Amino acid sequence: MVNDSVEAERLATLAALQILDTPPEREFDEIVTLARDLLGAETALISLVDDHRQWFKAKEGLDARQTPREYAFCAHAIQQEDIFLIPDAMRDDRFVTNPLVTGAPNIRFYAGMPIRAKHPTCEERLPIGTLCVLGPEPRSLAFFEERTLRALARITEALIEARATAIGATRLAIEYQAALEKLDRSHRLFAQAERLANIGAWRLTLADNQLVWSDQTYAIYGLPPDQSPSLETAIAHYPPHARAQIEEAVAHTIKTGQALDVEADFFTAQGEARRVRSMGELEYKDGEAIALVGVFQDITARYRMEQTLRDIAETDELTRIASRSHFIAFFDARIAEARANGTPLAVLLIDLDHFKEVNDRCGHAAGDDLLRLIAKRLRAPYLETSFAARLGGDEFVMVITDPEALADLPNLLRRMLADLRHTVTRAGLAIRVSATIGAAWLGEGVDTRGVLLERADEALYDAKERQRGAAMIAGHDELIHPVRRAQTDRMRALG
Repeated sequence: MVNDSVEAERLATLAALQILDTPPEREFDEIVTLARDLLGAETALISLVDDHRQWFKAKEGLDARQTPREYAFCAHAIQQEDIFLIPDAMRDDRFVTNPLVTGAPNIRFYAGMPIRAKHPTCEERLPIGTLCVLGPEPRSLAFFEERTLRALARITEALIEARATAIGATRLAIEYQAALEKLDRSHRLFAQAERLANIGAWRLTLADNQLVWSDQTYAIYGLPPDQSPSLETAIAHYPPHARAQIEEAVAHTIKTGQALDVEADFFTAQGEARRVRSMGELEYKDGEAIALVGVFQDITARYRMEQTLRDIAETDELTRIASRSHFIAFFDARIAEARANGTPLAVLLIDLDHFKEVNDRCGHAAGDDLLRLIAKRLRAPYLETSFAARLGGDEFVMVITDPEALADLPNLLRRMLADLRHTVTRAGLAIRVSATIGAAWLGEGVDTRGVLLERADEALYDAKERQRGAAMIAGHDELIHPVRRAQTDRMRALG
């Protein structure tokens, strides 16, 4: 049980964040959507625990906005250092009579990772809530699922901290607003700078390209404040492709009067790669534009966080090829492109034979190794123009749009069938694994994701009925067999 003084500090930390009872925010909603999808849970929540309730900042799969603290699983989870796991609440004396277990939402499984935040007056990080997943059926978490839950919880903590920083910057800007309105041009630069957290300011005179920076701009560049900056110096810190982007954006603003707002890659004077954002507008005197004034922000942390979220969403954790959600977006785009341009497209559904036997007899680690091997072979050089993804379990999918690869689809399937054969050996056991493939062409009446996958699935089923380790193309009766091993070896040697 947490003592009263620690609980008081924890509640003070939560209150200082000013996050309770706030409207939904897209970034937090995306976190729970990812958690639910990646962990295969019915419900995912970002739960914040105050003195009498747990309140949900974001939720997927649950209608309630809050529940009493006395019934909250998360009230137990915040007292843990790591994941709090309840495989079956009906077998746990702490929860067997809990109304959330005996009634809706009928929780049986729960896993929650504590979310921590800095105390407002010190560096101590205290638990304020959890990122959790739950469902009505008993289950546990695999090792990679626990790692995913921890990673998403850390990202949630970073988002909460970034949100608190933004609130502090906004509050500071409001406090100074009245005074800033009365100051001269140089102070007006700082009025713009206060609109973003941790930013610098700059001014470019149009007549002579003279550049003035604030101290924070010098700090972002990694240059001493006593050095007089030139426009050439400023531009030189961007890589070549970004320089053209910056120059074009500045020229457009000067020509049209439209506001400047551009993000780009950037290098400090010490050679450190960063991501920056520059915003600006024209300054006028007697109706004539005389300067471009603006603000400059280092957004590296936010940018990398977005990249991390995108990578989590688009990449299968185990095999490191595309995830199911990434496949859906990619496939829809390629279908639209092929229909518009009249170009060919085929989709392959790939199912491993005897995968369950590998898991049952050799262990899940062997099964995971096999899935990684298959994913690697789906990225072989001769398939580099194709798109491979894992749908889940032992099911993979491939989208092919390259006309050269599609010129002889049966021959391509023969080679893939041979490449995807593998013998798993463990402790004297030898299990031969093969792949069965169903393929479907884009065509008249077969021009949507749903219909294409349905046709490919029917071809896969027909192939399995006739002979596992073979392939069929929807609309064709031919059963396609793998090429012989000697041919496969020669093909691999040639790439």
